[in-house]
Parts: sequence; C-alpha cells; structure tokens
Amino acid sequence: MTKPRSKTQANPKTPKKESVPLSELPKPTLVKSDKSQKGNARVIYWHRTDLRLTDSPALTRALEIENIECFWPIWCFDPEYVYKHRVGVNRCNFLLESMNNLSEEYTKLNSNQKLWVVRSRPEFVLRKLAKDWGVTHICWEKDSNAYSKVRDEKIFALAEELGIQVIATPGRHLFDPDEVVKQNKGKPTMTLHQWQGVTSKMGEIARPAPTPTSLPDPGPSELQDNHEEDWGKYEGVDLNADVRTGKDTCFDSLAGPSSFPFSVPTMDQLGFSPSTTTIKGGTIEGHKRLDLFLSDKEKVAKFSKPNSAPTSLEPSTTLLSPYIKFGCIGIRELWWGCKAAVEEYRKKGGKGETKEPENMFGQLEFRDMYACAEAAVPHFERIRGNSVCKYVAWSLQNQYDKEGNEILPRPRDKDEQAEERFQAWKEGRTGFPWIDACMRQLKHEGWIHHLARHSVACFLTRGQCYISWERGMEVFDEWLIDWDPASNPGNWMWLSCSAFFSQYFRVYGLVSWPQKTDKSGALVRKYCPELKDFPDKYIYSPHLAPQGIQEKAKCIIGKDYPFPILDEHLEKEYCIARLKDAYHLNYHGDHEDILNGTAEKKLTEIHEENGHTREKIVDGKQDDKKRKRELDGEGAMDKFVKREKK
Repeated sequence: MTKPRSKTQANPKTPKKESVPLSELPKPTLVKSDKSQKGNARVIYWHRTDLRLTDSPALTRALEIENIECFWPIWCFDPEYVYKHRVGVNRCNFLLESMNNLSEEYTKLNSNQKLWVVRSRPEFVLRKLAKDWGVTHICWEKDSNAYSKVRDEKIFALAEELGIQVIATPGRHLFDPDEVVKQNKGKPTMTLHQWQGVTSKMGEIARPAPTPTSLPDPGPSELQDNHEEDWGKYEGVDLNADVRTGKDTCFDSLAGPSSFPFSVPTMDQLGFSPSTTTIKGGTIEGHKRLDLFLSDKEKVAKFSKPNSAPTSLEPSTTLLSPYIKFGCIGIRELWWGCKAAVEEYRKKGGKGETKEPENMFGQLEFRDMYACAEAAVPHFERIRGNSVCKYVAWSLQNQYDKEGNEILPRPRDKDEQAEERFQAWKEGRTGFPWIDACMRQLKHEGWIHHLARHSVACFLTRGQCYISWERGMEVFDEWLIDWDPASNPGNWMWLSCSAFFSQYFRVYGLVSWPQKTDKSGALVRKYCPELKDFPDKYIYSPHLAPQGIQEKAKCIIGKDYPFPILDEHLEKEYCIARLKDAYHLNYHGDHEDILNGTAEKKLTEIHEENGHTREKIVDGKQDDKKRKRELDGEGAMDKFVKREKK
C-alpha cells in the first residue's frame, strides 16, 4: 500500500463542475449538528451500491465540500450483508471484483488513494473512524430500501451525537423513490403508467454527474484496533452457512490482514469457494458493455426486451443489469446515452423505434416503479403483512412463531411432495429440460434471460407446482448477480400473479414456449449434457422418446435423467382453479385473517365448495385419461406396434 502524503503537503484541487451545475444534481438530505466543527473538512465518502466514479451525484456533492483537508472513500463490509442476506459465490465474487476495480480507479486519480475497506457494522466502524481520524463529514448515495433505511437511521443518530455533518444524495434511481412516494401521497406505484404520471410532474431526469479529475489526499490511516468491539458480531442465523465451505476469517480484524490493511476481502477470507460465473465485475467492464451497446444506434433504438431470445447461448439482451445493481455504471449514463443514440438514429433517417415499455427507457422505469413500491410497502419481500400482495394458499410459505417472527431456518413443511418438487426445481432435475437448463444456468452463471426467469417462476408458483413465490425469491436472492431488493420480490409477485399482474390463466408452456425461439434446444444441450444426443423432436420432452432413441442417445429417462415430476397440463388446471378462488376471496397480506392464521382454512373451504380440490381436478382428470386410453385400446401392445409401423 502506498503511504499517504503528509497532510502538510498541498492537496489537489477538488474537481471543477464539468457537465452539470451543482444546482441541477439530485437534491441531497443535509443533516447538520449544532456540534458541527468549523475549519478544514475531513470527509468520509461511504460507498454502498455505487461502485464507480462516473455519474455519481453523491460523490460530486462530497467533493464540493469547502476546504477539504482529508478525504477517505470507504466501504464497510457489514456482517449483516455477509450473514443475514443470501449471497451466493457468484454475486459475492462480482462484488469483490467491483470493489477492487474501484480501488484501482481511485489510485489512478491519486496514487495515495484507494477504496479503504473496514470490516464491521457501519455504526461501529463510523464511530471508530470519527474518533481516530477526526471526521467532520460523512457522505453517501441515498438508498430507499427497507434494510438501508434502518441502517442509515443509526448513522444519522450517530452523526448527531458526534457533531458530524451528513450529506445523503439520491443517485441510484432515475428519481428518488422516497420523493416519488411522497408525491404519490404515500402510496406505492403499482403500474408503470402510475409511476410515469407521478414523475412527469417532477421535472426532467438529471443529466450525468461529472467524473472527478483529481482527488484530495487521505489523512492518517492508523486505527487503534484494541478489539474494543466484536467487529464481526452477528447473533442471527447465517443464511449462507451452506454456501460457506471454508473458514470465515473476514472479521478477524477491523482493517483486515496487517500485511495489507484496508484491503478488499477475498473469497477465501469469507470462506467461499471460487465463483463459477463468466460475468466479470467492475466499473471498467461495465462501461465496456455500456459503450458497446450504445455504439450500435439501431440496436438501441430497436431494443425490445420481450422480443429477445431466452434460448440463446449468448445473452440476447445487454447484460448490463449486474453493473446497474452494484452501481458500476450510472443510471443516468445509460438513460441519456440511449437518448443520444436514438436521436442520432433518427437524424440519419432511421425508423421503427421500439416504444415504451418494451424499450430500454421502459425497462429502467420498471426498475424505478418497483423501487417506489418497495419504499412505500412494509414487508414487501414476503406475504405476511404485505398490503399489496394477494393471498394465495401456496405450499411452503414462510413460517412464523406466535409473536409473528419468521422462523429461521424454515422448518421442513408437512407437505412432502411440495418439498420434493421445490428441491427438484432448485437443483434442475424436474424432468422438464427447459426448466432444468435454466436453473442450472442460473446457479452456474448467476444470470439467466428475463424470459427464462419468467418460465421458472411461473412453473414453481401458479403454473404447476403451486409453491410460494417466497421460496423462489430466496433462491434468486442467493444465485442472481443482479439481485435487487425491490425488483426481485416485485418480479416474483408479478410472475405468481400476487401483485402487479393478474392474468393468472396465462401460463408458459414447458415445451411449446422454448420451441418458439429454438427448436434444436441448444441451451438444454449445454446445461443438461446428458440430453445432448437426443433428436430435436424430443429435446424438450425426452420422456416421450421411444426406448430405442433413448438407448441411442445413451440417456435412459428415469435413470440418467428424471421423468417429469408432474403432469404439466393437469397441474396447470389445478393451479388456475385455486388462483380463481384466491382472487375471489381477495385477501391481501395485511388482512387480519392472514395475521391470525385463519385465511388458509377459509380458502380451503372455498376450494372444496367449488370442487377445486386435487381429488376432483387432477385425480378426476387422470381417471378420464385412463378411461379414454382403455376405450381407444391404447394399452394394447398390438395397436402400439401397428402405430409404430405406420
């Protein structure tokens, strides 16, 4: 590590305003204490989900503070993130790569600078840094999700106690979600049209903030680590225990290893095995992808997310979502970059532009819509207490104790069939190659096409398995690199028809859907290699292949690859019938009957009254199919042989 210059040396000038006046940047939250110090400023810039130097309104605000004497860009490696949130190896590796890349970018601007990584809860870290480094200001990019609000309130209180000024500036979204909710009279935005209606009165989306051209020096970086706090203390359930294969040494010291203090943790220090994804993290890689996308003006103008191919071996969309999630690129960079590309396309006579919501602008607005909904709705990530989530008596819902606290780890459900189906779905062994290939790709790469996400989510919930979207959301929490605390639960509610979308009778076909874009099954052949030698005719339904074809493909269904775990069409009918009843009951997650545990009984009574039980729907349909086979003589070997000879 390069030693910092003596603080008696002249500091580089703070960057000039380059492309946008300070007055046009998103409005910050300023917290001033009566105890605030006067004189030179000693500033901490706290990075969270903004791992970039470009288009950072919060960083710009921080560097505009007058008389900066010392400046430390820091990252608090929080045990809450490491243990309380499901974080798989691929997302963790992407984060660490992005942190290392950002640190390198800081060093390019000032050889004495880096990303200063401290390892503990923010309220412990910032108290310690304020004491040892004489901090006068703490700045960060404002976030609006539930966990961030709780965390940040602690820091606001700490800053008031210590006489430190806080500057929290919006910049993660097109518009500050909290401000949108305020303009919407405290209500969540549940449709894109509603979000557009509110934000149309809030002015134009801000232009990208200027990129700094120089940075002040850090001050002295010594910390007296007398272990006065248990820096890695966490008393809850480690939700990543089953992912952690090695010894966790991340929090052995506040500043990390003495040989490399304030360094970015390694996967080994976190006890994680190496990642498997080919998607690399970092602001440099993110801007390469952004520049490549924006360079093709026609592609930008005609971008249509619903019309991209979910079966493609190479991503048929931009693959920018992980870089947006971690703030490796700025949201305004993307928005205004697309605006400029479309305008240039028009000037050259280009036609056929995609309209909202299918185009890139619509997709970014959907992201904001979910963020505004999450900001306004308590318990957005679950059913219980969630005012916008329709109640459906799914199998494998979250379980709670008598005080209403979620039981973790979740006890095994009494519905053994549902548990087995869930594990088959998660592990990619449902017997439906399209579903299995998508789930295996998700685990390996940390990313799948959005229509593949639609397929596996529909299958698990309202399509066939009738399992709570909470279970699927948790798997995505762990495996998705681009996981987002608002978009992930929002999408799962959408795809299970629990909120945002209500056409529960529209279900993705497990064979017909992927055949629309790839009859050869290339994705299946890559991620389910046991099926690679099946003819195209059977690649999405290998259980229908005659024995001879299975033998020739060296894959016997039921031995080398599983039989389907359910009957696609019968279970679909069963699901639709029960969803119809749930919509008729029209309970939401904050209804008294949900909270006191009587809702499931009421819905069961409605199912029985309407004949929407397994015995009457699935078993009855199976009996009808059996009788039809008997009448048609389908069970007779002679007729089977005759059909095969034709």
